[in-house]
Amino acid sequence: MDRIRNVSCFSKLNDAQLEKLKKISVIKKFSAKEILFYEGDAPIYLYVLLQGTLKVYKTNHKGQQIFLHQFYPGGLVAELANFENIPYPATAEFMSESEVLRIDYKALEHDFFKNPDISFEIIKSLIAKHKILIDVIQKEVILTADAKVAKFILENGELFKTLKNTQVASILNLTPETLSRTLSKFKSSGFIELDEKHHIRILDTQKLEEVL
Repeated sequence: MDRIRNVSCFSKLNDAQLEKLKKISVIKKFSAKEILFYEGDAPIYLYVLLQGTLKVYKTNHKGQQIFLHQFYPGGLVAELANFENIPYPATAEFMSESEVLRIDYKALEHDFFKNPDISFEIIKSLIAKHKILIDVIQKEVILTADAKVAKFILENGELFKTLKNTQVASILNLTPETLSRTLSKFKSSGFIELDEKHHIRILDTQKLEEVL
């Protein structure tokens, strides 16, 4: 019960309401590279990521993955598809061992959407997804490869300690060779320091911001 209460959407529910929510929910474990849902699947459940990391991507006509977003614990996943009753617009794949709270969406809508706290949290989450879309458009249409890497280092530099460079390249929609070449350029320019494990330490934040 405590794990469900820790989710912001449900933090203000009383014990009786939580028990009711538990009856329409299940916690499922997933391994890295397992798929939560595919692009085009019907949105039967509302998913909340409790543990691990999850990436969402689209596949173009050449079969290439176009990374859209990465989810961390506590976030609702693709709730717009549930809300609008449309097929999932992208595929969700786990990047690590993970746990997900899976909720029967129709039952949740019927029994809980009159609760203003839950409705407000869902609205906030939808607004956050809108900001994510704007960020994706900016990253893919406006930013150069150098700017993409600089932005990622400034905002998510610690992920180089947990993700392989191939995974980071996938997130940025770059080839591993382009990422490696850009990191080497930043290193030789004195912007960053790379250790033998490819962990990054920023040496010149201002220069990275100028690139961005």
